[in-house]
Amino acid sequence: MFREMVDDLLAGRHLARRLAVRDIKAQYRGSLLGYLWAFITPLVSTAMWIFLSGTGIVKLSATDIPYPAYVFSGTMLWQLFTEALSSPITQLTAGRGMLAKLNFPREALLLSGIYKVLFSAGVKLVILVPAIAFFGVLPDLHLLLFPLGALALILAGFSVGLVLAPLGMLYKDVGRTLPIAAQFLMYISPVVFAMPTEGVTARLFAANPMSPLVLAARAWLTGSAAPMPGAWLVVVGCTLGLLLLGWVLFRIALPAIIERMSS
Repeated sequence: MFREMVDDLLAGRHLARRLAVRDIKAQYRGSLLGYLWAFITPLVSTAMWIFLSGTGIVKLSATDIPYPAYVFSGTMLWQLFTEALSSPITQLTAGRGMLAKLNFPREALLLSGIYKVLFSAGVKLVILVPAIAFFGVLPDLHLLLFPLGALALILAGFSVGLVLAPLGMLYKDVGRTLPIAAQFLMYISPVVFAMPTEGVTARLFAANPMSPLVLAARAWLTGSAAPMPGAWLVVVGCTLGLLLLGWVLFRIALPAIIERMSS
């Protein structure tokens, strides 16, 4: 089975690339702002949190870099995670017709989703570096490690989404619940808030597997070493295991799901 999985992944890579190019073009076709939509949500979120902090409505802990750079980079990184999280269900749901009628490597749909998220990550990187420089943070050689940090966030989201994908194809509630769960998870991650040092929230942040991923990616982007390297390696190792588990579940469950969709 594992040999067939790898063979199908390799066989579907060209189809995946064509599907990704088609979807990316369709996504921005007819849009006046085009690729700027990749930055509008983080920009609005950044402006909102700066306003809340400046007016004293929300009291925020001090951050090791200027807060605008902290929250802007955090929301951009979190957007990568959420895009990857929803990618498997979105791709498989959109490809229902192909799955039921055509014989092709099913991994092509999943790989296409990864290509699209990687494209989004590249677009975001183009604006992230000059944006944080504008806020007074100058990257250094640690920036070379940032793609690794971004990839870890993408794989974490994609792995969870892949495990849930079979259920998501059968029940729409799963896909609708994911954004809500991701929003809650963001507030116990160092995205817009600094890591607490004491209390219940400190334990929640420390136990959250997303914390070392976000901290490492932001640190490498803004010119410092990852603050939780050991935890980062553990989470990445667990992510790879979860990715393999999700892939196996996908292979096992998909024939039954296709049969149910066809009946």
